[in-house]
Amino acid sequence: MRLHRLTVTAFGPFGATQEVDFDALSTGGLFLLHGPTGAGKTSVLDAVCYALYGAVPGARQSPGATLRSDHAPPGLVTEVLLELTVGGRRLEVTRSPAQPRPKKRGGGFTVEKAQSRLREHDPERGWQALSKSHQEIGEELTQLIGMSREQFCQVVLLPQGDFARFLRADAEARGRLLGRLFDTRRFAAVEERLAELRRGAEARVTAGDEKVLALLQRIAQAAGPAGTETAPPASRPGEPGLADAALGWAALARSAAREHLDIARTVLAGAEDRQTAARRTLDAERELARLQERHAETERRSAALEERRPDHDRCLQRLDRARKADRVASALELREESERAHRAASDTLDRARTLLAPALRDAGAEQLADLERRFRLELGALEAARAAEARSARIDEERSRLNRQARADEELIRETDAWLADWEAARAALKERVDASQEAATRAERLAGLLAPARHRLAAARRRDGLAAEVADARERFAAVRDRELAARTHWLDLRERRLRGIAAELAAGLVTGEPCAVCGSPEHPRPASPGDGHVDRATEERALAAHREAEETRAHAEQAIGLVRERHTAAENDARGEEARSPEVAELLSLVERLTDEHTAAHRLAAATHPAREALAAAEREHTERLEQRQAATSRTAARTSERETLDREQARLAEQIAAARGESESVAAHAERLTRRVTRLTGAAEAVRAEQDAARRRKEADDRLADAAFKAGFDTPAAAAATLLDAAAQRELQHRVDAWQAEAAAVADRRAEPGARQAAERPPARPEQAERAHASADRLLREAASALAAAQERCAELSRLSRQSADEVRGLGPVREEYERVARLAGLAAGTSADNERKMRLESYVLAARLEQVAAAATARLRRMSSGRYTLVHSDARSGGRRAGLGLHVVDAWTGGERDTATLSGGETFFASLALALGLADVVTEEAGGVRLDTLFIDEGFGSLDDQTLDEVLDVLDSLRERDRSVGIVSHVADLRRRIPVRLEVVKERHGSSVRHRL
Repeated sequence: MRLHRLTVTAFGPFGATQEVDFDALSTGGLFLLHGPTGAGKTSVLDAVCYALYGAVPGARQSPGATLRSDHAPPGLVTEVLLELTVGGRRLEVTRSPAQPRPKKRGGGFTVEKAQSRLREHDPERGWQALSKSHQEIGEELTQLIGMSREQFCQVVLLPQGDFARFLRADAEARGRLLGRLFDTRRFAAVEERLAELRRGAEARVTAGDEKVLALLQRIAQAAGPAGTETAPPASRPGEPGLADAALGWAALARSAAREHLDIARTVLAGAEDRQTAARRTLDAERELARLQERHAETERRSAALEERRPDHDRCLQRLDRARKADRVASALELREESERAHRAASDTLDRARTLLAPALRDAGAEQLADLERRFRLELGALEAARAAEARSARIDEERSRLNRQARADEELIRETDAWLADWEAARAALKERVDASQEAATRAERLAGLLAPARHRLAAARRRDGLAAEVADARERFAAVRDRELAARTHWLDLRERRLRGIAAELAAGLVTGEPCAVCGSPEHPRPASPGDGHVDRATEERALAAHREAEETRAHAEQAIGLVRERHTAAENDARGEEARSPEVAELLSLVERLTDEHTAAHRLAAATHPAREALAAAEREHTERLEQRQAATSRTAARTSERETLDREQARLAEQIAAARGESESVAAHAERLTRRVTRLTGAAEAVRAEQDAARRRKEADDRLADAAFKAGFDTPAAAAATLLDAAAQRELQHRVDAWQAEAAAVADRRAEPGARQAAERPPARPEQAERAHASADRLLREAASALAAAQERCAELSRLSRQSADEVRGLGPVREEYERVARLAGLAAGTSADNERKMRLESYVLAARLEQVAAAATARLRRMSSGRYTLVHSDARSGGRRAGLGLHVVDAWTGGERDTATLSGGETFFASLALALGLADVVTEEAGGVRLDTLFIDEGFGSLDDQTLDEVLDVLDSLRERDRSVGIVSHVADLRRRIPVRLEVVKERHGSSVRHRL
């Protein structure tokens, strides 16, 4: 990585834009960055770090710090631009922090967000933009550089104070620094992961042992009182021998349970024999009791059957006569049905005869039929007359319609003639209205073009008058603020001058006996200066400076405010003047606006009627055309109606003669036809009624003959006797059911009397089933108890077998888990440094850091020998040194004494070049760790003031050797002797209005 150009604007102590040309400084390989204390030498390095990582080094990144320069004017934006080559690519990165800026509108400030830009130079196309995202730029640069911000600040900027502390630090502090640089978090993660695996394996072993102990308790519960006399093994999870003890005790419990199972089986067999004998006795007694009760019941049923015999005989007799009467039932039903039909036909005939004329009430069916046919012929002859009568009615309706149409057309013609008489005058008035509206629209458009500028000038004039007062107020405020700023500046300069005159007394106040003076370096202070009258201390000067800066900022704000007000007043005055030579008053412009507004309103109101006027004219012309067409159509229809009316009159006269001949004495043909239709209907009904009554009388006589014959054949004297004996189906089923029930009961009693067992049982003594039931219940209870005991023993054996198998499975499964735990525990202990196998009790992370420290010590020794003229060598020590971390010791070997001692015993100058050698060695190792990224630009910050001339020459020789392969090294120091030794310099000059840089090539 090589730096080419750095541009800082309003950054840190730099109030303006400053540019650092690293290409020019790198021509000599070694260049000096110098300047007085507080000038901003370190801020140059901060700007490089901020451009690459978006933040300054961690030691200077305080929570309340701001990167913006206090010397920068309000309108100048803080920005850092760095051009560099890294990974074979030439890039330009620009960053701006979040900062306040003046608002574009109004007064005050607003916070501008942080911004970043990245560009790449292409030989053919020039600079090409890559990204504006903070995250994308940070990831891209970090990947190309190969180092984090902490590593970059430690390797490229080489802060000597940190490495001096590193030399004197204990193992814990060295471990923290090396851990940040080499990122050994993955090894710490391995330690934590192994510890986590050990805890997990231990938890699984404990859980497995707890399962085995729980199974032992369940085996003890399952064994119950039949278990072994010895209790289960009282072991804890994790104790050795738990598995063997569990399996042995489970085998003893299973053996005892099998013995109790054999005893229970023997007891159950004896109880089953006793229960079988009691059951046979109980069944015999119950059977005897049943037979004796059956015989007694048979005797009771036989006696009851003889009591119901007379009723049975009566039912048989009634059922026989009812079945004979069933043969006459169909003839009786036919006679009743024919009688009902004859009565209905007689009633219908009587009603039909009442509708006939008196002369026809006794007429026969043939006479009535002949009269009906004659009337039907006469009715058919009236069809043509009825059609003629209907057509005559329609002709009357058509004549009425023609009269209505004639009156409507006459009215239409009169109205149209009256409207057409006024047409020319109305048309001229509508055209005049359209022309007036169009002229008003043109006038309104012209007035609108004059009104808008007039209103704008009026508003500008009002703003002008209001801003004039604001300009006067702003002038007064600015004069007062400017006076205060000049007074504060004069006061601060006066105090500063007085403090500089008495600075010796201020320096003397910090002298301590025995410690060197910061000015002359002498540890003795014979005549320290004392403050005189009116002495000004640093705090007083700083308060005056703060007051001056506050007054200066207030003056800048006031100056900006008056400028803004003046610009607004001038713009308002120009807008109010318009194209005139002078600026008019508000009253003049107001009168002009009101006059134009009134004229425009009137013209706009009249112009708004343009479209309605055109629509009215078009509608009138359409109505004129329609009325002419309607009048011509009405005249044509009038002529056509005259011819149609004459035709209808001739047709109606012919139809009137035909209707008069056909209707006779009736009012109309329809009335005459309706009277004939009623006569035909009455005659037809009367003829049909006569024929129906004759048919019904014949069927009734036939039914009487069939009934008399059926009654005689069934054995009845008269049909009435058969009808009295007749029963319905329900009554016959009831009688048959009573007869069948008596006969079934008689058959059952006869069968039970024939049973030999019942007779023999009746001759024996009475049965005693209750005593046999009590004996059987006792035997059954003993059997159930024996069966329950056997089931419990079987269940106990099965449960013990299942739990024993489960215990054996758990023990077998626990073996690999326990082996894994022992293996993981050994690895975790070894990585954590607690295992006996780890002889030096060194953690894995410490082991890796020790290896890195050994590499750093070897790389640093090559340069330390040259700086110390071969006297000192850095070596790594893995012994524990008071702290908890082992393997991170660092000693120095003195070739003059041959002894090895701690680095904390080095003097100030020796500590400087030892820490410098260590920093350079660490930079080499970190560079290799980051993937071999080439670092072509390095900076070394301070510490050269503690070296003598010879040692300084040797250190510079070592640094000069870093220029090999086109590498440049920048030394940050204010030591004056280095200016003589290093010709290429970058000087940072401290000034009152902000620092600046100067190149000395």
